[in-house]
Amino acid sequence: MLFKFKSKVTSDLIMLEPDGRRLLKIMLGDDPIKGIVLSHDMPQVLAKLESAVAQDEALWAQRSQNSKNGKNEGVLDDTPSELGLDAVRLAQRASPMIKLLKQCVATPADLVWGV
Repeated sequence: MLFKFKSKVTSDLIMLEPDGRRLLKIMLGDDPIKGIVLSHDMPQVLAKLESAVAQDEALWAQRSQNSKNGKNEGVLDDTPSELGLDAVRLAQRASPMIKLLKQCVATPADLVWGV
């Protein structure tokens, strides 16, 4: 299943279900199949997503540093799976959504989505 995010000020953003649900949980606390974020709520939603990305990046940096310092015993390499991380960072998954949200804030517009 795909999530399709739409706004009047941007092109459509299409995401696979697991990625779309993950971002919706971060932004809204739940992951409804269909929904809307009103323009006046957009700055708070954007802040939540950017905060989660910053936390994820800090976790990546910390685990990578621990691996390089030899604190992760049994780790042969610092590949994401061996560090206990997803292969694709949250920043990479969230980047298109962050751009979309920033445009919705700059030119006030609602964000809607469905499957």
